[in-house]
Amino acid sequence: MNFLPGIWWSLPLVLIWATPPVSSSWWYYGRRGLRSRVCSETNVRGCVRRQRALCGGTPGHCSHRPLRGGSWNAECQHQFRRHRWDCNALERGQRLLGRVLLRSSRESAFVHAISSAGVVFAITRACSQGEMKSCSCDPKKKGSAKDSKGHFDWGGCSDNIEYGIKFARAFVDAKERKGKDARALMNLHNNRAGRKAVKRFLKQECKCHGVSGSCTLRTCWLAMADFRKTGDYLWKKYNGAIQVVMNQDGTGFTVANKKFKKPTKNDLVYFESSPDYCIRDRDVGSLGTAGRVCNQTSRGMDSCEVMCCGRGYDTSRVSRMTKCECKFHWCCAVRCQDCLEVVDIHTCKAPKSAGWISRT
Repeated sequence: MNFLPGIWWSLPLVLIWATPPVSSSWWYYGRRGLRSRVCSETNVRGCVRRQRALCGGTPGHCSHRPLRGGSWNAECQHQFRRHRWDCNALERGQRLLGRVLLRSSRESAFVHAISSAGVVFAITRACSQGEMKSCSCDPKKKGSAKDSKGHFDWGGCSDNIEYGIKFARAFVDAKERKGKDARALMNLHNNRAGRKAVKRFLKQECKCHGVSGSCTLRTCWLAMADFRKTGDYLWKKYNGAIQVVMNQDGTGFTVANKKFKKPTKNDLVYFESSPDYCIRDRDVGSLGTAGRVCNQTSRGMDSCEVMCCGRGYDTSRVSRMTKCECKFHWCCAVRCQDCLEVVDIHTCKAPKSAGWISRT
């Protein structure tokens, strides 16, 4: 089953699939259909036969391209912006990224889920925007239907999320299905949770037709919500991720602590506790927190005490331009003045030994 003839895909050391915003210049057309620059440049070995087959049988190796704004990588960084591990390891090279993902931690679980969700989102959006010859709008959304507000006609272009999920499952899971160990089962579980998260926020949108905009007739379609909703949802699942162990027959999971509930298909699961990410450590893919900006008044993860791991912080006074004295003018503009603001910036101190730690 060849979903995308003539495409090259991107896969790093363990599992990262680049999903650029489909409205950007990353996507362009060729005689054999949609082609993506995410799969050109910066070669990285690691694709399995199934993945190459889905992409038109490209021989040799797959390639990786760092993700840009609007991608799941940007969403990952947004969600972790106040944490010691801020997801920037994804932009600091494959080796460092691989160290993070080789651990069976919460962070690895989140990355697998959000990247799998990103594939669904990008493929589905590309289908709806007519950028792929192998799919289009959801063909099942035709004719008339009924909801709580009454009858309506399917129209417009409903997002073909089933196609996006089908492709993501076939491509993203291909490498994991070659293995039958605990880590492969963990990745498959989290990949699926990510795909389900996108579908969770599929919503019905309608347009009214009639005299003076009355809804005597309605045309409706299904559309994905902004990817931020998926990110926020998976972030909650990250915070509530469940530590598991393999069951005795090696076919599934059981909770590591009997006090916690059994994970559902929507939950994220992990095997091992996360490192503290306080210092630069290649073995765990940690960049450390030296130089990170912290919040002196916060009591959360971004507080100077937590972010700086008890090492203390430096304070510098900087000047910056801000908008101030904003006034509303009828109708309809808001006009502001530029004001010079002096603020204190707090940054974490480096440990006494600020170099990379490596246990190998």
